Amino acid sequence: MRRSNVALRLQTSLLDEARRVAESEGVAVNQLIYVAVAEKLSALRTEDYFRERAARASITKAKNVLKRAGKGKPPAPGDEK
Repeated sequence: MRRSNVALRLQTSLLDEARRVAESEGVAVNQLIYVAVAEKLSALRTEDYFRERAARASITKAKNVLKRAGKGKPPAPGDEK
């Protein structure tokens, strides 16, 4: 894996809070920032993924699938709750 250095300017209060959280988690500030960026990117990509899937969706097809769901099968114990 290729690594790059990036200069990051943070407000003093934000950096202080990052240091406190990193210390309480037992990790370096660098690792905390690395994980935070990875989590944010993952959330954004997931949002894009579902947006793309929704654009391809067919409400008519989805309703047809739901109409067939469980057809001919009695409710399983606990389904009535």
